[in-house]
Amino acid sequence: MPLGPGTSELTPTMIDPPRAPVRIDTVRQQFDRRAADFSTHDVLVREVGRRLIERLAVIKLAPARVLDAGCGAGGARADLLARFPRTHWLGVDLSPAMLQAARAQASLRQRITGMLAAHWRGARMAPAALCADAGRLPLRAATVDLVFSNLMLHWHPAPHTVFPEFKRVLAVNGLLLFSCFGPDTLRELRTAYISAGIAARPMPFIDMHDFGDMMVAAGFATPVMDVEVLTLTYATPRALLADVWWLGGNPRIDRRAGLPSGARARAMLAALDARRDGDGRIALTIEVAYGHGWHLPAKTRGETVIALDDLRAGLPSRRR
Repeated sequence: MPLGPGTSELTPTMIDPPRAPVRIDTVRQQFDRRAADFSTHDVLVREVGRRLIERLAVIKLAPARVLDAGCGAGGARADLLARFPRTHWLGVDLSPAMLQAARAQASLRQRITGMLAAHWRGARMAPAALCADAGRLPLRAATVDLVFSNLMLHWHPAPHTVFPEFKRVLAVNGLLLFSCFGPDTLRELRTAYISAGIAARPMPFIDMHDFGDMMVAAGFATPVMDVEVLTLTYATPRALLADVWWLGGNPRIDRRAGLPSGARARAMLAALDARRDGDGRIALTIEVAYGHGWHLPAKTRGETVIALDDLRAGLPSRRR
């Protein structure tokens, strides 16, 4: 939904912006550990990416260059290139191992199709990928027309530094489109930990309104945020926990150093098992927030913008 009356007014310098209590190195290490087999466990990531790309169907945009920020193993690349066949795709990710997996996937696709990457993409240059922190992009200003970011921002320790970078690398009239997890994500797992007496410190996913405020503070025009809730179901508590592990684990700097005791671990599994529904499945909530904003030309001092229809409505009618 559009940012409305409930959103606080902001200046370009935010006071105490929300941030995640994580170290960037810890996030990198956790995704490096998952990279080799991530593409066989990324069903949720791909589905959210597909839904994010679907939103481009109602937006008039023909980008020459797309930045896939937090591209991971390149799961969204094929769909983005199918949507924009003549664009140049550039992936950026924090994890070197994830980028290596993305290159391996691209190489496999090339062998299967029997075409060079530059041909199946239909553009002048082959897809490329860079290892970098999204808060410090190694790109010149105004180099891309679309910044696409699927389920990355909630892992960044200082997301308020990422939005200004996105705006800096976007050309005028460029679009930012992103998704991220919201605060209700994994709520059943948090409840199970509490009932088992485990002093867990789960990821405090940021509210969508705070992300909207960050867009405003960074200077994005007409920011829009909306949210949907997905419910995943599992046959066993261990299957649920395995899926959560593949999503990225818990990179909090103040998380417990060791595993819970056997008794508490069993209590936590029992708490999850007790949540079975009428079909015998265990539900897990995933809250997904979607956002977009434009990098529009700066207004000239003293300039007033009036819609043409409003101007016509205000003019006296002509009489013959």
